[in-house]
Amino acid sequence: MLAEETTPTRANTITVERVLEILLRRVSAIILVTVVITGSALGFSLNQMPTYVASVKMLVSQKSPGGPNLGGDISGLQEITLTVARAVDTEPVAQGVVEQLNQPGLSAGEVLANMSVEPDPGTMFINVSYEDSDPQRAQLIANTIAEMSSQKISDVMLGANPIVARIWQPATLPETPVSPDPVRNGIIALLLGGILGVGLAFLLEYVDDSWNSPEEVEEVTGVPTFGVIPAFAISASKRVEFSAGTKEGE
Repeated sequence: MLAEETTPTRANTITVERVLEILLRRVSAIILVTVVITGSALGFSLNQMPTYVASVKMLVSQKSPGGPNLGGDISGLQEITLTVARAVDTEPVAQGVVEQLNQPGLSAGEVLANMSVEPDPGTMFINVSYEDSDPQRAQLIANTIAEMSSQKISDVMLGANPIVARIWQPATLPETPVSPDPVRNGIIALLLGGILGVGLAFLLEYVDDSWNSPEEVEEVTGVPTFGVIPAFAISASKRVEFSAGTKEGE
């Protein structure tokens, strides 16, 4: 029984040379997709409103009659620091900030949405950040959050040696926005555009069933090529003469 012969196709003749040939033939499509995606990402980034972040560092300690006590049970204070950090990011603090600043349009929900509180692991420091489109406003609200948190905690933590949270390092005026980042977005868009462009090139090659060279015809059909009809162009004047001669021959 004779083995069934299969006609080679493009799908089973992919080689490195073939891949390079496809990429070179579709290089215009790859460049177009890359430029469009990169340009769109850069345009979107440049049109976004910049966002600034101001940060305050707070220190949790135990107050003694002679002043702040940084000694004592360090591990216990570190655990209390986590509780204090949770207390900063709450409605009472946010509402106190709104009432103290008395700015039009500022709400407790907005303060909570733009606030970020993170304790430093293994320490008694708490980082409080606030982001806003106005750098001066971000600095003002961040410092007010720290002041209001310190006041609220002092009002609650009563006793002989109460826990206090003081401002260790106030927020400074942020000069550089944290977002958007056109350079980072441009690089990501460039890589993504290149990948999509290459994918589009292979997709176009897959749906294109035309043959582009005699070698490709022999590769696909397995039949040798005996001759090639070259492509040629006819000028308008020659086309008119040819058409007139054809009519006279009729």
